[in-house]
Amino acid sequence: MAAPASARDSRKLRRSFGRLTVLGAVLALAGLVGLVYTGVATLTSMLLFGWLLLVGGVVGLAHAIQSRGANFFWLGVVVAALNIAAGVVVIRRPEGSAEALTMFAALLFLTGGVFRLAGSVVVRGPQMGWTLVQGAFGVLLGVLVLASWPSSSRYVIGCFFSLGLLFDGLGLIALGVGGRRIVGLVTEAAAENDLREAETVPQTPPQAVAKPSDSDQGRLAK
Repeated sequence: MAAPASARDSRKLRRSFGRLTVLGAVLALAGLVGLVYTGVATLTSMLLFGWLLLVGGVVGLAHAIQSRGANFFWLGVVVAALNIAAGVVVIRRPEGSAEALTMFAALLFLTGGVFRLAGSVVVRGPQMGWTLVQGAFGVLLGVLVLASWPSSSRYVIGCFFSLGLLFDGLGLIALGVGGRRIVGLVTEAAAENDLREAETVPQTPPQAVAKPSDSDQGRLAK
């Protein structure tokens, strides 16, 4: 029973890794389409973000109402109300929300790059060169986004969202293909081991079977 069970487990694992591969392919394809149509990807990502805020706010408000006797009741209500309000604003004004979020992202890139540059120069650690490259890239990206703002808000968020989908999809594809390959190798090794053990089991020849003696035959006859 162990061999069929292990075979069933390996088939289940292969199917699971196959589903991961299919999901990764779908995400990678969606990322490629989003990179081609960055404006649509920006609006789509903003609408998804708005709905996530709205649903999260409703769930948080329901949780706060259920635990209204706790000390954090009013804090939960305020946070839920803010999430609901932000979700409504993002859903109703996705373009304006994209402009504000693009400005915020550009400022993050700019300030983060400046702090990396300053920190690498002050600390002078073993990773100084790589930190300088990261800081310069962040400053350059922030300056480029701010220089073309607000027109850059039409494609920046969509580009980041599509790149995230693409890299996540490629990661899932690699995980699924590698997992199926590992399961196949383990299954083949287990099958070869079972075959080798079956071949090494000593077989008792027919000549080695003990024959009854004459006295035993006489007792049996009586």
